[in-house]
Amino acid sequence: MNLSTHVLDTARGEPAGGVLVHLYRWSGDDWIGVAQGRTGTDGRLHSWAPEPRWCRGTYRLCFDTAGYFGLGAFFPEVSVVFVVTDAWRHLHVPLLISPYGYSTYRGS
Repeated sequence: MNLSTHVLDTARGEPAGGVLVHLYRWSGDDWIGVAQGRTGTDGRLHSWAPEPRWCRGTYRLCFDTAGYFGLGAFFPEVSVVFVVTDAWRHLHVPLLISPYGYSTYRGS
């Protein structure tokens, strides 16, 4: 499986470049850090470091929105929890952000 994300700033109408994203996996009693990356100028996260080893389970993407909007960010972090049932399948999790709101969905 591979995972991609795309962060769009809906208030500015353009990609959100430079957003730090952390990936975690639920281990049964705590979240374990798996990988991290930063969106490019096109708002897309092109590569994870280190490259994750995928398995079924529950994962969490944490987007550092305070790093993008600044210290006064109303939502300083956006966490998106999702479940991987097929480790071979490509998943795309886009995030639409603005200073006072966000939304996400399962993309293709």
